Amino acid sequence: MAFEALGELLDESLELPVGDGTYTVPAPSAEVGLRTQAIVHAAAVAADGGRVDEQVLSDAAERDLYRDLLGTAYDEMVLDGVSWPVLKHCALTAMVWVAQDKAAAERYWNAAGDPNRLAPNRAARRSPSGAATSTRSRGSTSGTSTRPARPRAKGRTNRR
Repeated sequence: MAFEALGELLDESLELPVGDGTYTVPAPSAEVGLRTQAIVHAAAVAADGGRVDEQVLSDAAERDLYRDLLGTAYDEMVLDGVSWPVLKHCALTAMVWVAQDKAAAERYWNAAGDPNRLAPNRAARRSPSGAATSTRSRGSTSGTSTRPARPRAKGRTNRR
């Protein structure tokens, strides 16, 4: 068995539909990917109450990261005059793509970044199939049962 060419195995872009068009976000460089991982890790540590390098999570670092994550799509979005919420959502979707994978980025995109929309609804959490059932579960079918206790004779006690 031989390794296949990596370029044929990886989908190295993200297609983001915005308005009537689609922006293509190219895969970031290894440097940007590593910096993204560091920022995501630092944010998780900070969220858990840990101490992190504040420079890693600064606003300037975030702004630069958005440009780096979106690549050529960043300039296209700015030229097209997209709003800040749109640009930010696109950049955060790209961040999820880099930090996790394309499936997670798609879930984030489709939830409009709302964590409540990312969580499954209550009914789905309760049942693996998402539907309730009123059928009782069957007892053991192994063929064994516990032996019933022997009845005690009335009036007899084991006193000595």
